[in-house]
Amino acid sequence: MKRSPRLRRTLLAATAVTALTGVFAAGVLVGGAEPDARPDAPPLSQGPFRLASTALAPTPTCDELLESYQARALPLVGPWGWEGVMELAVPAAGAEVGDTAARLPAAATPRAATSSETGTNVQEAGVDEPDLAKTDGSLLVRVDGSTLVVHDVTGATPVELSRLRLPGVVDPQILLVGDTVVAVGARVPDPDEWAVGSSVVTVDLGDPKAPEVGELAAYDAGLVTARQHGDVVRVVLRTDLPQLDFRHPGGRLGERGARLRNQELVRRTTLADWLPQVDGELAVDCADVAVPDDEEAVLGTVTTVAFTAAAPTRRTSVAVATATDLAYFSTDRLHLATQASGWWGLSEVMGRTAIPRGAGGTHLYSFALDGTDTTFVAAGGVDGAIRDRWSMDAVDGVLRVAVGPTMETGNFNSVITLTEEDGALVETGRLDELGVGEEIKSVRWFDGLAFVVTFRTVDPLYAVDLTDPARPRLLGKLKIPGFSQYLHPLGPNRLLGIGQDADVRDGGLRGAQAALFGVTDLTAPKRLDTVTYPRESVAQAGHDPRQFTWLPEQRVALTVISKGWEGRTGWLSIIKPRGHRLTETRTEVEYGRDVDRVRMLPLPEGRVALVTGDDVTFVDVD
Repeated sequence: MKRSPRLRRTLLAATAVTALTGVFAAGVLVGGAEPDARPDAPPLSQGPFRLASTALAPTPTCDELLESYQARALPLVGPWGWEGVMELAVPAAGAEVGDTAARLPAAATPRAATSSETGTNVQEAGVDEPDLAKTDGSLLVRVDGSTLVVHDVTGATPVELSRLRLPGVVDPQILLVGDTVVAVGARVPDPDEWAVGSSVVTVDLGDPKAPEVGELAAYDAGLVTARQHGDVVRVVLRTDLPQLDFRHPGGRLGERGARLRNQELVRRTTLADWLPQVDGELAVDCADVAVPDDEEAVLGTVTTVAFTAAAPTRRTSVAVATATDLAYFSTDRLHLATQASGWWGLSEVMGRTAIPRGAGGTHLYSFALDGTDTTFVAAGGVDGAIRDRWSMDAVDGVLRVAVGPTMETGNFNSVITLTEEDGALVETGRLDELGVGEEIKSVRWFDGLAFVVTFRTVDPLYAVDLTDPARPRLLGKLKIPGFSQYLHPLGPNRLLGIGQDADVRDGGLRGAQAALFGVTDLTAPKRLDTVTYPRESVAQAGHDPRQFTWLPEQRVALTVISKGWEGRTGWLSIIKPRGHRLTETRTEVEYGRDVDRVRMLPLPEGRVALVTGDDVTFVDVD
């Protein structure tokens, strides 16, 4: 098995490298339209793409950028069109165990996590995520279909103040930035369009009784995700292989002839086929598109658009000429992962053509975030597959990833640390043989600690010491029936796991489960108590952590449990950790598809707003 994989490098063009050498040596800020840029690439606002190294190379002209897309695409074309791709139509919406806990550095302890300032249970403190409902403590805003609903939540009961139809967006989710709502979602397509794009809509809440639509930006690319850092919003978009009028063999047209004609169609493509457009214009300048120097990189374009809520039309955009739907944001970094997979990979991007990813490794691209500026800092790769964004974390310049097995690895899971060195993500340390023959179900990271849950028939919970990134070590493990799909820290000594109970004999799932873990001694974690739910029930937070809320002052956890498909019922489960025990009560709150829309938002003075499919109420958690 490869221990320190590096991406193979190929030169895009000798002229490009020659031109770029001077740029990097002088430390020039690359951005804006080039003197010989094509007129269909209008310049955007200032604040463009700064490059720390040549690991990703921006092309100096639009012509060379187009040629690079075409050159990478031609080998993918066959007599039937794109080869090795499929049409996706996703519906919208061994180390040694340490001896004693006393030897652990102070950093190797969990810390409590709470919701964001707008009420959403998020992965990273300081990085807000889109959701179906948000609050500032006085107002609560939510989306009902494509309608924005505003409530006053300062009184004894919530009071609806206004409703506003959000134009041009389907199934939106929202961010709340001061008095501005930023809604992101699928774009309403024209009748003759084959695909659904993305829309970003801002709404002014200066008068909550009469909110006003601000700006609408319509993109022809799929929405991967969005994040908020302070007053800056970033939207990540994905553009896959263009839909071309490919010929197929038949009649007098043989396979060779069809292939040649299809290749000619690729040679006739323009940048509008490869880059996203916003309101009919290219959304990113040619000079701000970086081309991976690895010949195995998946073909496509991932574009990050940044703007402030106060000036949404002053956008800065950067792009990487690859395709991925896996983006992780820390407070100062964006990490993109082109993930390995042995099967077709579905994503949040809708109505697109996607290339199946390789079955060996994961390519990683890291960017520094500063205001609306985006700076490429490093690229690299690891053998193994990254399950989701929760399997990635960054702290103090170290990227940590949990990876599962692929064709290039052994049949086990690993935790790998990487650091940024001269534009490369270099493997610093690793811990292998976690959960041999098992699948990663959840990961939770802290400054010097990680918990990793794997499962096959039982649930090993692993505690991993990361205080020395060069030497990750296994502290302790606990094997129990079932598994935790979501882990939430309650403080330095307690961890709550939300997931599924299972039969210890064969791993067959029984129903939802909540488990309280004692992690005072990380070398010997203990399961202190459990709450089991009805047979065939599902813990919603295992699939969407935004359906979990922790109230630290009351020391109460709120989560959603569902059961059934047709005739589906959703319960609000109120869990109270008290010492070594859990107490739990539950109430039916929603039915059918609206179970997925239930949210619990903390409010001042210990109050909690319960948001269901079409209502807002207060819930008593005492």
